Amino acid sequence: MDIQSWTFIIVGATFALYIGIAIWCRAGSTKEFYVAGGGVHPLTNGLATAADWMSAASFISMAGLISFMGYDGAVYLMGWTGGYVLLALLLAPYLRKFGKFTVPDFIGDRYYSNVARTVAVICAIIVSFTYVAGQMRGVGVVFARFLEVPINTGVFIGMGLVFFYAVLGGMKGITYTQVAQYCVLIFAFMVPAIFISIQLTGNIIPQMGFGGTIEDGSGMFLLDKLDQLHVELGFQEYTTGAKGRWDVAAITLALMMGTAGLPHVIVRFFTVPRVKDARISAGWALLFIAILYTTAPAISAFARTNLITTVSEKSYSDVPEWFSNWESTGLIAYEDKNKDGLIQYVADPAVNELTIDRDIMVLANPEIAQLPNWVIALVAAGGLAAALSTAAGLLLVISTSVSHDLIKKQLKPNISDKEELMWARAGAAVAVVVAGYFGINPPGFVAATVALAFGLAAASFFPAIVMGIFDKRMNKEGAIAGMVIGTLLMLFYMVKYKLQGFGGGMPEDWWFGISPEGFGSVAMVVNLVVSLVISRMSPAPPEEVQEMVESIRYPRGAGAAQDH
Repeated sequence: MDIQSWTFIIVGATFALYIGIAIWCRAGSTKEFYVAGGGVHPLTNGLATAADWMSAASFISMAGLISFMGYDGAVYLMGWTGGYVLLALLLAPYLRKFGKFTVPDFIGDRYYSNVARTVAVICAIIVSFTYVAGQMRGVGVVFARFLEVPINTGVFIGMGLVFFYAVLGGMKGITYTQVAQYCVLIFAFMVPAIFISIQLTGNIIPQMGFGGTIEDGSGMFLLDKLDQLHVELGFQEYTTGAKGRWDVAAITLALMMGTAGLPHVIVRFFTVPRVKDARISAGWALLFIAILYTTAPAISAFARTNLITTVSEKSYSDVPEWFSNWESTGLIAYEDKNKDGLIQYVADPAVNELTIDRDIMVLANPEIAQLPNWVIALVAAGGLAAALSTAAGLLLVISTSVSHDLIKKQLKPNISDKEELMWARAGAAVAVVVAGYFGINPPGFVAATVALAFGLAAASFFPAIVMGIFDKRMNKEGAIAGMVIGTLLMLFYMVKYKLQGFGGGMPEDWWFGISPEGFGSVAMVVNLVVSLVISRMSPAPPEEVQEMVESIRYPRGAGAAQDH
């Protein structure tokens, strides 16, 4: 069978599975909609958390980034992995013990202020929409190639599916759907990695192949070969970094703190019965995440090697089928500048004739390596699973922020459970439409867009959450001022250097040499300083709030998530 037939079969089967789970697990109460009833097993929650956290950026775009950036791309591995460890050890158990449904709920109660709650709702919505834009873009890229439809049509299809199981099932449906999506995405990620590792290096374990020798009789290490190819084409050596140290440190820090402040990941720890279960599920999630994250550098090196050897200096009239397939999507473009009919793929932009969208590397990798068609279709299903699982979690954050933290807690406190559930579903429906718009008009390729979301999370939530847990003296005035200033500063920098027509944009114009993807760390420090200074210049929190903060850190006595 051809690739498209296999794609229809595999993607169709996975979609049917997700829809079936959503129907089976549909939410009947606000507690089931918000936190899956609070009774999810730690292993199940670990699988769901891994799927929720490993988005289209992790599956589709991260390996593509590393393929093109080489050593510099490792900043995404370090930042995202380190951030998850930070979240699991530093924040998740304490937030779980606090026993709230959402991050804005924690901030509203901890800082004894509806203003703080509203600011947190706005921050959650901004972060989630920025993040979900990357997911919808990833869905569009997959559909564009494998179902041969325009990217925008692919986004609409993804919107419809997410709308169905997020609106119907809420957190309960999303949790069990994400378990299935993790199984699909990790299988889809590992199968081609193993195939290509055997092809190139003879190693069945991709991580070993990454550091192994090539099976061409030369005895040359894979990374040495890649360095040689890069130098010949005028690129920076694959294993040598070109980014400034400040920028690397800033991006790593922004990704770490942003991960620890992501509301859609934090809420996953509210779905387990006890604080102990939150710690256990965090450990399981880290194991499941590590499987993909330790494989990504190997896939990057395999894809980059195969890409260069397949197209560089080859006649355009003789390009392989995979090249033509992706060229038809507009994600690969060839311009014969010297009219010799050969593809010049070099570092010099004046000479280079090939433009490649980084987001296609993982998806095109099996085709480049000439793997069986079913493997190529499986990767498409995995990319969709990664994007949809995270998109659903983000949309739930948006809908619960509106229904629970805005309407229930502030505008209509006497609303019934049934009415609140209706508002939650309506919020999810509106969020799907807005997410689709951002998917069609994203501010960059998938991983860059997602990196901006992490920067926003770091600039807004991280200091408020950490100080809310570990500083009894932190008050509402400090937290509100810090969140507002940190978020506005990050948004200003994003607009100035990421949106066309606002000037700047070039690395030589960046403040302190820090890219927009890393500026969240600067905005976070500003947030922290502002919070601390203002909190010390204004009245201390009420005594009962300080006692509550003290009790969060006690090791025992936590109950289920509750709405009070």
